[in-house]
Amino acid sequence: MSKRGLTQKRASESQIVLERAMVTRHYLMTWDLERCVGCQIGPEICPVDAITHVDAVLENGRMVKKQAVDIDKDKCIFCGECMEMCPVSAIELTVNGEPENPVIRYDAFPELVESNVFNKDAFDFKRKDFVINNCPTHVISYDKKEKTMLVDDAHCIRCRQCEVASDGAFQVEQPWKGKVELRREKCVEGCLACADICPTRALHVDEKGELVLADYYCIKCGACMQICPVKAEFEEYEVKAENFGVTKIIKHERITNADDLPVFVERWRVAHTPVQSGAWTQALLKVADDKAGMMEIDRKRALKRRDLITALKGGRDLVED
Repeated sequence: MSKRGLTQKRASESQIVLERAMVTRHYLMTWDLERCVGCQIGPEICPVDAITHVDAVLENGRMVKKQAVDIDKDKCIFCGECMEMCPVSAIELTVNGEPENPVIRYDAFPELVESNVFNKDAFDFKRKDFVINNCPTHVISYDKKEKTMLVDDAHCIRCRQCEVASDGAFQVEQPWKGKVELRREKCVEGCLACADICPTRALHVDEKGELVLADYYCIKCGACMQICPVKAEFEEYEVKAENFGVTKIIKHERITNADDLPVFVERWRVAHTPVQSGAWTQALLKVADDKAGMMEIDRKRALKRRDLITALKGGRDLVED
């Protein structure tokens, strides 16, 4: 039983559970470690540095123990940023027994725009077993009563394997835009760890035993970069953000040896619902390139200018955020 106001932690090989009981709100947050791939996004996105990376165990270039994350129960504030950004839907959060994401509910964070839509009329149902078995996360099934295909949308990772396997009957929209590069000549000889951890099979071993990349399936999670024995090196630098004449200095990190990495993932931009939040801008600067973050700063500035003009015209009261 949880103690009021204190966060309790329960951990096993399959999950991490944090629980905090307040006077009127009871938080329960669960990390599914079987889904988690120990990607870059979780530890980078957390505003209070509560999430840390746990290294994989490699033997002869193959993964024998999966990389993952750990959570500091004394730091976690149950904000839900990690839940919204998790690329493999490994995190669930309930408040008073009901699913809720506080940063979404209180408009501090946008919802990522992503979808998987099935066109029944365009599908050859002779391929249904192939499509079901081809899904790397096993979220597709066949409804015999309705004679249609179903997707567990809450756990779909938008890898687009079903899109290709169904000849376009499934249409998938991924939130992240960017690129992934594989430079096999820079790989450690015999290492195939990135293929072992890749949740979408974008990185895989072909019939010749060679590591190959099918970048169309990549969801830009960065798990491959995390597990790679050739590690990225970083330097700190500053980004200037101006808002209504006030300049703010934001510290950020960038990779200095990108050209030397066997696998490299870069996130350029992300599709999301409208938001006017500094928390989102800070988060984007951590997980995407500078241009994406600065675009959000410019967008927020433009929205504030619009609100100011509207208020001065008597349209509504000016609301500061």
